[in-house]
Amino acid sequence: MYFLLGNLSFVDMWLASFATPKMIRDFLTDRKIISFGGCMFQIFLFHFAGGAEMVLLVSMAYDRYVAICKPLHYMTMMSRQTCIKLVFISWVIGFLHSISQIAFTVNLPFCGPNEVDSFHCDLPQVIKLACMDTYVLGILMISDSGLISVSCFLLVMISYTAILLSVRQRAAGSVTKALSTCSAHIMVVTLFFGPCIFIYLWPFSEFAVDKFLSVFYTVFTPLLNPFIYTLRNEEMKTAMKKLWNQQVTFH
Repeated sequence: MYFLLGNLSFVDMWLASFATPKMIRDFLTDRKIISFGGCMFQIFLFHFAGGAEMVLLVSMAYDRYVAICKPLHYMTMMSRQTCIKLVFISWVIGFLHSISQIAFTVNLPFCGPNEVDSFHCDLPQVIKLACMDTYVLGILMISDSGLISVSCFLLVMISYTAILLSVRQRAAGSVTKALSTCSAHIMVVTLFFGPCIFIYLWPFSEFAVDKFLSVFYTVFTPLLNPFIYTLRNEEMKTAMKKLWNQQVTFH
């Protein structure tokens, strides 16, 4: 679990850093510009880290399923080698997803005005600037981004449904205990997948909330993840209390 959490934190650092420095700079200056290469690089990093995190969240849901439903087999099924393979697969899928998205946009003809109505470059806004009919590209984007978002979300939900159905047959209070154990992960999944699915399933429509959601899942969600997992994890809270008591005693 902690190996996967460590990798989730690493991916969150990427996800929170791909656009945040440029966003802060734009808030402090009136000249808000970005090069074409910089825009493509933002799209690549966002979909690379975002795709990897989606698959990693599925791996973490599987880890919780094995831990709760097959505890005696946990060390075998979730060995170090298995965890490394799961993380490697998440990075490979994230890379392939990102490359496919860049391939859609890098050769598009842009003839101006090239103004992106968002805080960072992303496909729904960028492909609208192309001097051609982008309806087919929009469909391909939905098929790619929408498919990976919805499929990963469904896999996570299937995992937790299997957990709840399994623990219902056990002692009283098992469902409550299982929900308490998995609540942090469920919270992260909801905060991350919700905005992504909303934005990428309706790329042809503009909503006033789109800008807020884009900032939410690229800045706030990655920053909230460590706090959510820390505050919902008894071992982490115990370790933090011990560290705090040691500091107080030392002073």
